[in-house]
Amino acid sequence: MNHISAEPLDVVGLLAQSHHPQAGAIVLFSGEVRDNNMGRQVAYLDYESHESMANKMTAAILEEAKQKWPLNIAVAQHRTGKVGIGESAVVVITASPHRGEAYAANRYIIDRIKHEVPIWKCEYFTDGTRKWGGNCNCHDITGDANQHVYEFDELKK
Repeated sequence: MNHISAEPLDVVGLLAQSHHPQAGAIVLFSGEVRDNNMGRQVAYLDYESHESMANKMTAAILEEAKQKWPLNIAVAQHRTGKVGIGESAVVVITASPHRGEAYAANRYIIDRIKHEVPIWKCEYFTDGTRKWGGNCNCHDITGDANQHVYEFDELKK
């Protein structure tokens, strides 16, 4: 499977292919482009990647998830190019016998993709400005490029 796509992601098609007779749970995460970020109005996003490396790293992350949890299916695809408001930029689907494993694996996969895979995002704002960054903006929230939002939330508890 090609994990990087310049074409719109077929969320329904990916989900249709992710059923398995031994899976009692299927979790679908769709990361969608919203019209605002950090108090600014977003017009659209533009993603670039090192495609061959991104494909290999995503495949490795999926394989690692399959080693950690009893997954019947693990799928991930990320867009490149211009992605409009309301469009899916990334999809992760996990299927397992029980929901706990499907949810945990799905979260693990999306967090690793967002923080490790060589994919870069440029946010284009409605005021005509733009901002390049990594595939996540955790550092804008946590104040530390090495501390991710999900870790920051855990530390605050």
